[in-house]
Amino acid sequence: MDNNEKMRIHLSIADSIYSMTINRKDEELYRKAAKEINDKLNMYRERRPEGAMLDHLRMVAFDFAFKVVNSEYRNDTQPYKDKLEQLTKEMEELFQKEEQKEGI
Repeated sequence: MDNNEKMRIHLSIADSIYSMTINRKDEELYRKAAKEINDKLNMYRERRPEGAMLDHLRMVAFDFAFKVVNSEYRNDTQPYKDKLEQLTKEMEELFQKEEQKEGI
């Protein structure tokens, strides 16, 4: 069976059922994502039972957005690339000066 084969699944998210067509290989990820949403939603419902569903969903969305931004920030390699470029440039300049001193 081809792992890219499409399949239809039904996910329960925030008291609603969503039907979607996905790649078979991604089924576990979709199910885990739905479970994460429901777990977070239930956590906010327990903490603030008087709160409206929309407020709980906003907090779930914020929670996940924060995780994404935080993950991107931690995985940002640009500062390291910039530093490597700077050090490479400095080394090249030093080599050039040494070559000039030696008359090469």
